[in-house]
Formats: sequence, structure tokens, C-alpha cells
Amino acid sequence: MQTRRTFLRQGAATAGGAALALGPGAALARQPRRAAGYGPLVEDPGGLLDLPRGFHYRVVQSVEDQLSNGAPVPGDFDGMVAIPGRGNSTVLVRNHELRPTDTTKAFVAGKNPYDPAAPGGTTAVVVGPNNKLSHSYVSSSGTLNNCAGGGTPWGTWITCEEDRTTGHGFAFEVDPFDPENDISKTPIRGMGYFSHEAVDIDPRTGIAYLTEDDFRGSQVAPNLEVPGTTRSSFLYRYLPNDRRQRPGALQQGGKLQAMAISGHPQYNIDLGRTAETFRVTWVDVRAEEPHDDALANGAARFQRLEGCHFAGGAFWFDDTSGGEKRYGQVFRLTPSGDPSGGGLDTLELFLEGDSREQMDAPDNLVITPWGDVWLAEDGDDGNRVIGLTPEGRSYTFANNRLNDSEFAGPTFSRSGHTFFVNIQDPGHTFAVWGPFPRRNAARVRGVGAAPPRHRRAPKVSPRVREYAAKNDMSPYEAVAYERLGVALG
Repeated sequence: MQTRRTFLRQGAATAGGAALALGPGAALARQPRRAAGYGPLVEDPGGLLDLPRGFHYRVVQSVEDQLSNGAPVPGDFDGMVAIPGRGNSTVLVRNHELRPTDTTKAFVAGKNPYDPAAPGGTTAVVVGPNNKLSHSYVSSSGTLNNCAGGGTPWGTWITCEEDRTTGHGFAFEVDPFDPENDISKTPIRGMGYFSHEAVDIDPRTGIAYLTEDDFRGSQVAPNLEVPGTTRSSFLYRYLPNDRRQRPGALQQGGKLQAMAISGHPQYNIDLGRTAETFRVTWVDVRAEEPHDDALANGAARFQRLEGCHFAGGAFWFDDTSGGEKRYGQVFRLTPSGDPSGGGLDTLELFLEGDSREQMDAPDNLVITPWGDVWLAEDGDDGNRVIGLTPEGRSYTFANNRLNDSEFAGPTFSRSGHTFFVNIQDPGHTFAVWGPFPRRNAARVRGVGAAPPRHRRAPKVSPRVREYAAKNDMSPYEAVAYERLGVALG
């Protein structure tokens, strides 16, 4: 039988890439032997957010509200970060994924915009220690389609334009304590001109890692002759010239590179299964046209990269429509820690979704203060916040009752006692609190090194392993061929 995976393998060979399977070892079981998480969800009588018993939420701000200056709250809430504020408060810096066509929604009306005609940007929402709104204001404006981004180790926010139109397609640094300053309207051009999604920074080295969500191409290539028609998004890293980790440093230029799999150019990552480790190399790309350079220079190809988070020495990111069944994939990149960027990095496919119950279009991603991976879904049939534990178990923490909209912007207060998250449309920002575990730095480091576990990982017989070794392929690729009826001589 011809499956999408075998089709893409043939396409990769046609394009000059070597076919390899990310092997077993795997991800987290969908039905663990013992309960994980916080128990079953309790249906919310308010019709917004189902949570486990003992947890509570408050709508901090809604799209129907007003900012402190009386302006309407802009629509399309998306990526977000929690930054410690004055007096034990929390400052949420929140993206607004607005396009000029969103004519029924309030735009980000700032005083110092990058482009006065562009409706997007960020707002800042100050939340008191009682999880109630204190005040809110515009923190940057004049950008477009602000989807995700990432916090910096020095307490600012990088907002990203998921766009590739004239003058738009950049990342910008936003300081909520100096709102709408000149830095907030100055593109970080060294981080590239492409359809940005998310970014996070290795605090040890100052190297930034960036995901791309590029919609060009189709989900499934129509025939064997045109393998390039599948979507191609890339993972980049930015080595800034100025590593002093302070506002404006990223503006001082640097080197932009795209990730590749050593020895396997143009490798389609979503051909993979689970848990095999790969040697990573990085290819230089021009900041002006990084996507085209990555494609031409053999960088590893994903479907549509989304959220990311750096924690415990590992960089986590996900592909919202990756995998054989298009339910999504979660990856873990382990950088070498070499500040020059010249060390050997490794990549693992931590989890590939096998069913909608297990995972459905993971979008924004965060590592909790106690070491679980939390995924905010953006699926077509209801959305959840899903937790993955270092021990190989999974659970649902929250269910969005507004089923036609996504969760976005998951982030935690500095204390770890409050979880903040958005529902994009209609816009709601929630504060959630309850019996969360204490901060656990050792467990955060542990999940960064935990072996992926998946009970459905294929077993490799000695005969198949010998065949794989003789033919210079992964043993799990050989298993896949055998399951599809290919005779292994």
C-alpha cells in the first residue's frame, strides 16, 4: 500500500535527499498504567474552561473590555509571556495576530508604530498578586500578524510576524517597562525575513532558536513527480554579535543558520517516528532570504513549526501538522552549550501524535516550573492543554469549551503558582491557580534528558537490524518497509 510516508520517502530520494526514519524508543503512552496529571476535568458551568477539581480560573481581560486609556482591547490574542513586575505583580506581554482584513476587530492603536497601516502589535496586561487586572496598555504597534514569539532571559519579549509581505516578516523586541520605545519598532533584521512563528534563547550562550510557519505548498503532494510541493518550514538559529543579554543587543547583527541533519540533505523530518537521535549541522543562510537558502542548501524540512521553549538545557518545539497522520509532533533539540555555536547538537522526535485523543495540532508550548511539557492545541474538533511527563505519561489539564478557537500563549508566573493562557477568538486571557506542584529545577533538567517512551515502538529483529546495517539505513526505516510488504533480502 502506498502511504504518505512512503510517498514522501520516494520524493526525498528524487530530490536528492536520503531517506531515514526517526526511530523508536519513543514518546509518551496515550493510556498510562497509572493516572497522570490532576484527575478528570470538571465541566465549567460558565462554559469557558474545564479544569481538574481544585483548580480555579479568572478571566483577567476579554476582547470586550477596554485598555486603561479607554481604547478597545485589540482582538486575536496569541503568544504571551509573564514577566515579574513591581509589587509582586505579573506583566503579561500579549501578541495580537491581526491582519488588515480583520475589519470587525479592534486594532492595536499605538503612538509609536513601526507601520501606521499595520493593525497588529502587543499589549501589556498587569496582573496583581490576587490574579486581578491592575491596568493594561499598548506596548508595541504597527506590526502584522503577531502570532507567537518568546521571552528573553533579560525580561523582554520578542514578538514575531507570521508574514512575508512588503516590509513585514520580522521579529521585534518589546520592553513592557519602556512601552513603544524605538527598539519596539525596529526590526531585528539579523533574525531574518520570513514567516516567523516563535523564538527562545539559550541563557548559557545567548543563541536564539527560531521556528518558521510557512504555508506555501500543499499538505500532501499530488504525485510522485513533484516531491517539492509538500510544505517546507525550517528551524533556524541566530548567533548574535552582541551576547551581553540586554535590551537592544539582538539589533547588533549576527549570523543566521538553518538546521540540517548530518549526511542527509533535504531530510523530511515528518518521515520520522520516535526517539532516534540525529547529529545536527547548521548551514548559513542570508537574513534577506533564509527560507530559499535553507531549501537550496539541504536544511531539514518540517511541515509547519509552531511553539518553542528553552528549559533545562534543551530546546523544545513542535510541528502542528507533522507526522504520518498529521496530528503533530514534538521535538527536543539538545545544544552542545558551546557559545561559539560550533559544538555538536542532537535532535530527537519526542512524540508523534497517533490519534486525535493523544494530540491534535500542538501549537504554543511551555515547560512547566516542575518539568512537564504542556502543549496548547489548535485543532479542528475542540482544543485542550495537554501535559507530558518525564516519566512517559500524558494527561489533559484544560479543555476549551469554545471549540472553534485555539489555546494560545501558555505561560507561568515567576512563582509558578499561576498559569496564564489565552483563548484566541473571542479573546480571553485567563489566570488559573490551584494545587500546582512546587518549582523543581532538577525535574526540569530531567525532562530535558528523559528518554522518549512509547509502548507502540516497533521491535527490531536481528534479521532486520542486519539488513539495515548493510543498506546504511535506520533499523526503524527497515521495519517500516517490512510492514509495507517490501521484501528484505
